[in-house]
Amino acid sequence: MNDHPAPLHVMAGVLRDAHGRVLLAQRPEGKHLAGFWEFPGGKCELGESPQCALARELREELDIDVSTGDGTPLIRIPWHYSERPLLLDAWQFVRWRGTPASLEGQALQWCLPAEVDLAMLAPADRPILQALRLPMLYAITPADAASNHVRIWHARVVAALERGVRLIQLRFPLWSVEQVRALAAELQPQAVQHGACLLLNGDIEGARQLGAGVGVQLRSAQLPTLRERPLSWSQLVGTSCHDALQLAASVQLADFATLSPVAPTASHPGTPALGWGSFKALTEAAALPVYALGGMAPALTDDARQHGGQGVAGIGAFW
Repeated sequence: MNDHPAPLHVMAGVLRDAHGRVLLAQRPEGKHLAGFWEFPGGKCELGESPQCALARELREELDIDVSTGDGTPLIRIPWHYSERPLLLDAWQFVRWRGTPASLEGQALQWCLPAEVDLAMLAPADRPILQALRLPMLYAITPADAASNHVRIWHARVVAALERGVRLIQLRFPLWSVEQVRALAAELQPQAVQHGACLLLNGDIEGARQLGAGVGVQLRSAQLPTLRERPLSWSQLVGTSCHDALQLAASVQLADFATLSPVAPTASHPGTPALGWGSFKALTEAAALPVYALGGMAPALTDDARQHGGQGVAGIGAFW
């Protein structure tokens, strides 16, 4: 007898209008998670393809028609709400026919992703929003940066922000904690101005003190020591992962993860690389956005996306 039923395949449609807003629907009274907001959609019927199921659900819920060829995959989220697991499969659309209207009594609202309160979303829908918010490139400062190069790295990070980098980890193991926090505080106004986020490496308390525009990248060794998210929903949390267990532990703690090493790296010459096949398998089983790390460069972004990743993270090639 099979004690592990197949996941219920649920489709979610991420509709983005010309202003970059997304459409959210509120779960009505009497339903599971009533009052929470979610991306519209529904489950696949027996024998129905996922794309056809999503088109049908959007027509039945919102009175709009989408072409299956117009949708682009965003993220697949394995989740457990009850005894039966589900797979939430989110696809993004920027065009459709008709004007979305509530046909099933649910409240609707258009919101910019950056302005949505994550706490108002159904838990399985939060990774969808984070996949929308997060950039495809994640730059990490090099570990060998000398502690007397603070002004140099201040200028480099400002330049990165001005050229469009929106996620930067300040990882300076040769510096004191106070130096890193001071640099983050100096850069914080520019990060907020550009809608970017600076992440401190492992320094939860520093991120709490600094607040808006600053988050934390948790080290893999920190994961077993935490039982809940270490920062508020308004501050970004990432985790550094190398296997499926660490990715699974990250779901309740973080907004995204890095997974490494995907390719061989000069900094860890003896560490076996995962390769794109293993990266894809691990990422598709993870319930949060995942960046490919290790031997990565911005030119490999499409490879990461094609294998289920949010994008690529790296050091040398990103500066």
